[in-house]
Amino acid sequence: MSSDIRVGLIGAGYIATWHADALKATSGVSISAVCDLNEAAAKGLADGYAARAFTSVDDMIDAKCCDAVHILTPPHLHEAIAIQCLEAGLDVLVEKPVAESATATRAIQAAAEAAGKSFHAGHNFLGLPSYERMKKAMKAGEYGRISTAEITWALPLGPLRSGPFNLWLLREPRNLLLELGPHLMAFGCDLFGDLEIVHAEASKPTPLPGDDPRPQAFRILARAGLVDITFTISMVETVDDRSVTLRGSSARARLDYAQDVLVVERENPSDLVINPLRKQLDLSRQHMWQGVKNAGIQLASLNTKNPYGQSFLGMDAAIYGALAKGKPEPRWAGPSAIAVMQALDDAINLLPAEILAVKAPAVQTRKPKPTAMVIGGTGFIGRELTRRLVAEGHDVRVLSRGRTGPFPDLPDNVETVGVSLHDLDALTEAMKGIDVVFNLAKALETTWANCLINDVGVAVRIGMACEKAGVKRLIYTGTIASYDMSNPYSEITESTPFPADMTTRNLYARSKAECERKLMKLHTERGLPLVIARPGIVVGAGGPLQHWGIGRWHGAGAVRIWGHGRNILPFVLNEDIADGLVRMIDAPAIGQSFNLIGDPMLTARDYFDAIHDELGARIRVSPGNLNAFFVSDAVKYALKKYALRRKGVIRPSLADWKSRAHFSPFSNNQAKTVLGWRPEGNKAAFIEKAITKANLIGC
Repeated sequence: MSSDIRVGLIGAGYIATWHADALKATSGVSISAVCDLNEAAAKGLADGYAARAFTSVDDMIDAKCCDAVHILTPPHLHEAIAIQCLEAGLDVLVEKPVAESATATRAIQAAAEAAGKSFHAGHNFLGLPSYERMKKAMKAGEYGRISTAEITWALPLGPLRSGPFNLWLLREPRNLLLELGPHLMAFGCDLFGDLEIVHAEASKPTPLPGDDPRPQAFRILARAGLVDITFTISMVETVDDRSVTLRGSSARARLDYAQDVLVVERENPSDLVINPLRKQLDLSRQHMWQGVKNAGIQLASLNTKNPYGQSFLGMDAAIYGALAKGKPEPRWAGPSAIAVMQALDDAINLLPAEILAVKAPAVQTRKPKPTAMVIGGTGFIGRELTRRLVAEGHDVRVLSRGRTGPFPDLPDNVETVGVSLHDLDALTEAMKGIDVVFNLAKALETTWANCLINDVGVAVRIGMACEKAGVKRLIYTGTIASYDMSNPYSEITESTPFPADMTTRNLYARSKAECERKLMKLHTERGLPLVIARPGIVVGAGGPLQHWGIGRWHGAGAVRIWGHGRNILPFVLNEDIADGLVRMIDAPAIGQSFNLIGDPMLTARDYFDAIHDELGARIRVSPGNLNAFFVSDAVKYALKKYALRRKGVIRPSLADWKSRAHFSPFSNNQAKTVLGWRPEGNKAAFIEKAITKANLIGC
């Protein structure tokens, strides 16, 4: 409708989809533009909402196609973009953290006031229906006089242990608090007003590559009037506890804002015998009602109204409902954003200087002279490979989205360059002087069309750049997931073909197989010096606890393994993968592929028993019925395709589901014979490296 508020999204990353879906469902709003430096990302998101795509904020503003924008870029860019858009006459909503300090937030608000436009903060959880009920009940006195509050964010943060380490939130210790703290402080400020921060501490440091520590926990004490408030952030592997607890003279209310569940515990006037029974029955009734209600919402909406999504819906409905009336919504408006950021600034100022310090990178004594390139060098395997190459005497050029990487201790040997994988000329230029290129890049797309662009197209382009630059060897990492591993009586070797029809395989397996096919065509027809590596289930230091190659995880404490879990899995240590890849540089292996699988050792159940024995952490393990997974997936496929009318939906076959259990045994003889590769063969040593010393739990 022409009367709709036209909204542009600046930034097309993960969070943009949540904003876009909520805006699409908000009355009186339409998405008119998407802007991102990555043209493919901007266009991919824009096409789904019939919006225009831009790669420049200036161009988007000049097009005059927006009345408002949501700024969804990395936080260090928020202030400048927000002020630019406000001065151009646009209302702005800025994703949290709205800036890197309260001073910067005040500058945004000043620009909004000068332009006569609105500035809102993306504190989405304030829009959650159950939170609004909690706040309304508290203000009405239903909980009595509030004396204390506990506001908690306890959720594992994978990048702290397994990367990627070049994210904004890991650049400085304070960024972790700036990233997660706004959720908690927004609750505190909205419920109680301005906060007086009286204590702040950080704990559980974990080293990033280069021995640069980051805290995994924060505890902040505050006061607001007569209310004492405890803010807790925990990022180790823990049970998900994202909650707001209010203790009042009449009741205790606990909001699980991750699940949109509000439960209120009250006293009752029954006698001493009936009282505890009645109290527990009341709590049981509330939990039952909340569970049934939320399940009904998910079923009726076909899982499009989960709690996180509803929080964005509530936020957008309130903000744009107020804007339609010509005024900002106070809960999210500039003054509230300033109060939140001031509380965070005050907490940061109370933290010890040594906690906030970033370890200075090693002093460079010479410029690297790279002869090896690692594409995907900031990932789990890429980091280990890069360090192994340096240990073997190679200087390395790492291709990354940015110009920083997880190698601050290797300035003489490693350089990180930012090159688009969609730019053939730039790739060719970056490969000058390079003898060997390792392509570890992968794109986890949701449609086959995007796989062809961002995975297959990229792999071919890298191959063509290697040809043009005269690279002596391209080592490409495929995946064993491309095999049909459903038959426990069929051993897989490098001569085992992929299925003739890959259209019924999951997108990752299908896409990697197509990458291999295209690259082998370049090898056979044009002489591309290609070697292919197919790693197994890679484990070790820097790897995740919640490894999806083993099963479907439900938080850190429960996993539903693929299948019965009694078959030997193709585990392999990350350090052994790096060793195998390095051996491919000089081995007589051009035109060959190698399954980099460790020696047979552990089943899925053995692996989790070892975690319990070594770390003292019992994970709840359940077998996964693969036939049931297949049937459930078929139902979801039908709903997505016919009810939600989504394009490009795929339905993996039963063999694909069974392949996830890795039923087929593997042979690693070819890698041992041709490469001289010797993966860890001692079970006790393997467990020590894969589990005991791998920092899986984070504490």
